Amino acid sequence: MEPKSFSPIDDVPEAQRDTQLQVKQSTQFRGIRRWIGWFLVGLLSAVAGLVVSWMTYQDADETAVIPLEPIVNFSTPGTVNPSGLESSQEKSLLGHRAHEEAAESDLAVLTTDASIQLRPSAAAKFDAMVAEAETQGIYLVPLSGFRSIEDQQYLFFEVKAERGQNTTTRAEVSAPPGYSEHHTGYAIDIGDANFPDANLQIKFEDTPAFEWLKQNAAGYSFELSFPEKNPQGIQYEPWHWRFVGDSHSLETFYQDR
Repeated sequence: MEPKSFSPIDDVPEAQRDTQLQVKQSTQFRGIRRWIGWFLVGLLSAVAGLVVSWMTYQDADETAVIPLEPIVNFSTPGTVNPSGLESSQEKSLLGHRAHEEAAESDLAVLTTDASIQLRPSAAAKFDAMVAEAETQGIYLVPLSGFRSIEDQQYLFFEVKAERGQNTTTRAEVSAPPGYSEHHTGYAIDIGDANFPDANLQIKFEDTPAFEWLKQNAAGYSFELSFPEKNPQGIQYEPWHWRFVGDSHSLETFYQDR
């Protein structure tokens, strides 16, 4: 029989062997605990980092954002807006544009009874136009020139009441006070002396006087104020003409339009 082979451990007494085994196991266990400890530390650090990041995000998300008030550009008449265009707000009422009343000192008498007045530049051109028309057998008659705001008060409100017209209807044929071209001293109503029944009527357009004016009035710097289908929506008035023969009259009717 062959002798048994022994490992070196067999030479160690059994009690000592148990102790060595316990020491070895204890060492291994400490290593495992150390690894677990580091793992837990790393895990806690990661969790803490996530918590901090989440809280930071929440704080940023919940931060009140104060909206900025919109910048409003209030343009006033005569100021240049960002587009470089001049802005203005034209004052009008019921289709009629506002006009200032001419001073008495700025007016000239047009008729012998002084009942009709115009500004001197307009009066001179009207007289010249009348004289030219007479040479051709056309007799132009001035019916109404300058009117004060007080005059227009009567023509608008009193006549409206007498005729039972509503405001809109009256405004189609007569301007409210402060909005009549007659306030300027440049506007005039013209009739035909040979056809007085057509004066201040649409049928004035059928008279020789109107036909002559259509052909010749521009040569004296007069133009029809309210032609058919005019943009202001005012009733067609073939008898109503205005002078635009100098800078002031031109600015009066065309500036900011």
